Amino acid sequence: MSSQNPLLCVENLHLAFGEKKIIQGVSLSVSAGETVAIVGESGSGKSVTALSLLQLLPHVSITGRCLFGGENLAEKTPQQLQKIRGNEISFIFQEPLTALNPLHTVQKQLSEALLLHQPSLTKQATSTKLVEALKNVELLDTQRILESYPHQLSGGQRQRVMIAMALLNNPKLLIADEPTTALDVTTQRHILALLQKLQRENGMALLLITHDLTLVRRIAQRAYIMKEGRVIETGKLPELLENSTHPYTQSLLLPMPTRPAVTGDTATVYRAENVRVWYPRQKNFWGKPTSYTKAVDGISLSLQQGRTLGVVGESGSGKSTLGFALLKLIAAQGEFTYQGQSLNSLSANRLRLLRREMQIIFQDPFGSLSPRRTVGETIAEGLDIHLPCKTPEERAEKIATALVEVGLEPSMAHRYPHEFSGGQRQRIAVARALILHPKVLVLDEPTSALDIATQRQVVQLLQDLQARYGMAYIFISHDLKVIRALAHDVLVMQQGVVVERGSAEAVFQHPQQAYTKELLTAAFATETEAYQQLEEFLSPRLQEAERGEFTDKSFDETIAEARGETIKP
Repeated sequence: MSSQNPLLCVENLHLAFGEKKIIQGVSLSVSAGETVAIVGESGSGKSVTALSLLQLLPHVSITGRCLFGGENLAEKTPQQLQKIRGNEISFIFQEPLTALNPLHTVQKQLSEALLLHQPSLTKQATSTKLVEALKNVELLDTQRILESYPHQLSGGQRQRVMIAMALLNNPKLLIADEPTTALDVTTQRHILALLQKLQRENGMALLLITHDLTLVRRIAQRAYIMKEGRVIETGKLPELLENSTHPYTQSLLLPMPTRPAVTGDTATVYRAENVRVWYPRQKNFWGKPTSYTKAVDGISLSLQQGRTLGVVGESGSGKSTLGFALLKLIAAQGEFTYQGQSLNSLSANRLRLLRREMQIIFQDPFGSLSPRRTVGETIAEGLDIHLPCKTPEERAEKIATALVEVGLEPSMAHRYPHEFSGGQRQRIAVARALILHPKVLVLDEPTSALDIATQRQVVQLLQDLQARYGMAYIFISHDLKVIRALAHDVLVMQQGVVVERGSAEAVFQHPQQAYTKELLTAAFATETEAYQQLEEFLSPRLQEAERGEFTDKSFDETIAEARGETIKP
């Protein structure tokens, strides 16, 4: 225990779904103002442990004590818990697309979270608090965000809305389940600085559930390592990671597999020129657009057989939109050529046939998996359409092989998506795309929800499959460590345009643009350097927030101004 009177104290927690034991004897504590991390592989019980604290799990058997402020939460009535949830204890859920209501705007959902616990607020005060909350998480286009529905935002923007909602009522304890998973590294630093600032001002405690050891090292004082529903190791940081005695904890510290070299020239399998995706922002009286949001603006690229093109950039920079445009999943202007054949003039049926050779792994695995289909049915969907098997036994064998390739058990084919953790669902999405062995595969943040050990496994799997089948990858990610392990070439995107491109070696070792340098600094700086840079980069912004002042400058513009630099509009 961290102190004699911790804010949160969990004692001998056991949890079971029916006869299946999920959590076995977990004890942990968090003191006021302290940051404690729970680290473990996908399916280890991290999220289930946190959800059980506020009785957010239906149809489970729970034993043990959960003391918050000296009172046992297990003895609270639903009405008493409602006053605590989102007020004294807030939760940032792992998958914002499923946690946010698809039928309501961001404004309605934020207002509900605020007014439920502060009903006396006036309309003007509520509006002011909502705008301030969005700006705190680096969402500066506040009016558009407030009027948007969750599906109209990028994954990173949805994640920041979730964080803003959790912080609205200045909770005593914030439980954050992978809070920075969908965020680019610069926004991660801003969010971490914001959380640390709130901790200093309000004494807020933070229980962090994450697989990101860099994040753990930077902000946590203590950590609990979980595996198979048990705490296997605990201690203060960084001593715990540096002097670990358990093989599993040591395995979390292993580096990513090195990128395999590609020798000689390879054939170009895909080429795109002057790709544009513009969304009307304003229309005149006759309904004709007068201004546009340029999500992707004039990007050209080529993709070679057996090579990986890494696409990196901040949340909302247009990375995912570019991927959708390249596969003709959304309307886009430009010239698209696959294996020498123009895609612009192809019929819908012909494009449908090409889906076997051009696949995509979506960013949100829960949103892209049908809740009505078993995992086996989901994985075999493309197989049944494009490569139907002759016998049920052959079909079952291919499903089992796909599951094993991504580190899952063949018996899981009969279960449904809601029965899996976020990381496991991500692996199911990978298996669904890879079962067809496509020639072009767009991977939209495929490792973002995975723990470090599983990330290495998936990266190694992708490398092996690429070497075996000669697939070309477009790998979209904000995780530069994974990009460095996989990509042969890199595009750096900002605000819908490419600001830097080149071979992975050139971009990582000799970046030319200030924005690229910021991304690399945030991802690969040593811990001491990271803390110093965090203060240097964010000090002007945090001073504005403390004075209650906000500007419409982007985070990068704020950094550039502090350094006496300029960023091209």
